[in-house]
Amino acid sequence: MSNSYEGAPSDEGPFYHGTKADLQVGDLLTAGGDSNYKPELKMNHIYFTANANGAGLAAALAKGEGRERVYIIEPTGEFENDPNVTDKKFPGNLTRSYRSKEPLRIIGEETEWAKLTTTERREWRENLAKNKGEIIN
Repeated sequence: MSNSYEGAPSDEGPFYHGTKADLQVGDLLTAGGDSNYKPELKMNHIYFTANANGAGLAAALAKGEGRERVYIIEPTGEFENDPNVTDKKFPGNLTRSYRSKEPLRIIGEETEWAKLTTTERREWRENLAKNKGEIIN
């Protein structure tokens, strides 16, 4: 596993990816999509977490019109702690967030996670719109 900062990933799964895309078991999620937070940015990595609620948050904030989905995934290659929310910006990896340049394979769908209220979703979007922070891509 990659070790881009002090401390390699410690989670062994299960891992989750939140989106609005309608996907099937066996499908691969790949890097190269548009950022949900900076639409002009193509992402060099695919992001995931070991926290189903964190993936649910990502699904709620994802672009698109589909319903929020949290997929259970398995990395197909090396992955690293997400530097956007770990030691390069915050201490440790409290969100249990990761990224990979290799595809993520969908192995199931999670149906239970803490869903945002309409107010919470609006507040998250407003805060993200105000955020001028750099995305480490």
